[in-house]
Amino acid sequence: MRQFIIVVLLILQASFVFAQQEKKYIKKGNDLYQQQNYKDAESNYRQSVGKKAQTVEGNFNLGDALYKQKKYDDAQKQFTKIASGSNNKQVLADAYHNLGNSLLQKKKLEESIAAYKKSLLRNPTDEETRYNLAYAQKMLKKQQDDKKKNDQNNKDNKNKDKDKNKDKNKDDKNKDKKDQDKNKQDQNKDQDKKDQGEQKPDPNNVSKEDAERMLEALGNDEKQTQDKLKNQKLKGARRRVAQEW
Repeated sequence: MRQFIIVVLLILQASFVFAQQEKKYIKKGNDLYQQQNYKDAESNYRQSVGKKAQTVEGNFNLGDALYKQKKYDDAQKQFTKIASGSNNKQVLADAYHNLGNSLLQKKKLEESIAAYKKSLLRNPTDEETRYNLAYAQKMLKKQQDDKKKNDQNNKDNKNKDKDKNKDKNKDDKNKDKKDQDKNKQDQNKDQDKKDQGEQKPDPNNVSKEDAERMLEALGNDEKQTQDKLKNQKLKGARRRVAQEW
């Protein structure tokens, strides 16, 4: 029995010592928080909650210090932990209010709205929470409207691109058809010229003038051939003859 009493006394003494240290760290943290030294305030609050992390004041102030440092994800976790571990309506209302603020800073609008509504369920007269809820709802509506507008613009631009492609394909087809027609006309012209070039005079249907021109051309060819032969002979006659012994 005496040993049991001693153990209880030791536990009570340790709890008293821890409680004193807890208050000291919270007070130091509060002083630093007022000086806007949020980083050192966070450090003191963490020491105040210790390993058990059951102190409401220390945990709540730790969340505030994290929020002030813009560590919104850590603050969100801290206030979620407080809300899940308390039955006090005012503590829950404040925890959900700060949770909503942390989520709003991360642009998690739907989640922040849900947190503000939970806060108002615990404290319906909180005008600050009501204002933040209205603000988050307004931002969400603007976000949704902007998305609809962007989607409609993308759809309109897509339809315009389709129309442009249709017109371009139509123009390309017309151009191809024009090119084909032009090529066909050019081919017909070339064929006509070729046919005209290959057309031979009909010996049974030659005019007197054509016959005279043909005879004159043949005579000129004969004269040129004879002149070439003469020149070749002249060149041969000029060869040097070797001395005969």
